[in-house]
Amino acid sequence: QVQLVESGGGLVQPGGSLRLSCVASGFTLRNNAIGWFRQAPGKEREYISCISSSNHGSTDYADSVKGRFAISRDDSKNTVYLQMNSLKREDTAVYYCAQRAPIYSGSDHTPEREYAYWGQGIQVTVSS
Repeated sequence: QVQLVESGGGLVQPGGSLRLSCVASGFTLRNNAIGWFRQAPGKEREYISCISSSNHGSTDYADSVKGRFAISRDDSKNTVYLQMNSLKREDTAVYYCAQRAPIYSGSDHTPEREYAYWGQGIQVTVSS
């Protein structure tokens, strides 16, 4: 069955870096777009970033993380990464990766309804 497992979260000081990993199984990763979302305490889940299937090779970022976060993929390892630099306290949240359903190919990657499978989430805390 389809499974997504996040790792790499934890506690980091403001200005620090973390790299999250999303290991996929049960489907061919290179044929799918993968997105990252996050949910801060008391807030709705929000879109952060998406990387298209390997055939298209495009990336997209929310304005809140543009220039600080970088998404990448290693299909040989069935893994998508989210490199997070210059972390701020407001980046504190549970981070989720999700598989975008192949039927969706539009340029707007943000709607959660387009993501069929989700990981369990991993906590990232930015604090001194």
